[in-house]
Amino acid sequence: MALPPTIPTSFVPHEASASARRFRADYSGAFGFFAYGVLVIALVLAIGVFLYGRILVATQSAKDAELAKAEAGVDPATVENFIRLHNRLASGETLLGNHVAFSKFFTLLQTVMPTTVRFSSLHLWFDSTGTANVEGTGVAKSFNALAAASADFAADGGIKNAIFSNIVVSSKNNAVSFALAATLDPKLVAFSPAAYASTTTVPASGLPQGSAASTTLP
Repeated sequence: MALPPTIPTSFVPHEASASARRFRADYSGAFGFFAYGVLVIALVLAIGVFLYGRILVATQSAKDAELAKAEAGVDPATVENFIRLHNRLASGETLLGNHVAFSKFFTLLQTVMPTTVRFSSLHLWFDSTGTANVEGTGVAKSFNALAAASADFAADGGIKNAIFSNIVVSSKNNAVSFALAATLDPKLVAFSPAAYASTTTVPASGLPQGSAASTTLP
């Protein structure tokens, strides 16, 4: 039986297209180029780290040599003198920080007390908690003068919790005798070189905590 003329009697399979082969070849080449690029970058970084490490080692060696030279040039006696000076300054700072001076308190009395009120005696002391206290007796020209002194204490705030007691009015001239008990602001008893220099004309007394001072005023 004869085949139709449109059907070939034999054929040869066609090879894969050239475009497909070029695509596979191009893809492989790009991957290889990327891998080589990563390798080169890694080598450059490794060389950079190595060189930087060598630079650091050289710098450290130079600094160590400079330090050794400087240490060799230091005089031990000079170092000991500096150490003793430092210890003295530290001790002086501690002593001044714990030193007590009543100069500011007397200056405050001069400033806020009316001229018609005066103290005949004062007793300054520290209680077990380290709070500065003042007790005293005095005389005011009148009850109004004593009230003005109390108002001045309250307005200033340096003399706290002031209590006036044992108030006695004289029948002769209406003068008022009184007793005072109060606590002092810590700033009034803290030593200050500047404050001390500005109050050299005011009687001053410095006492450690736990001690007391008494004075009788004319």
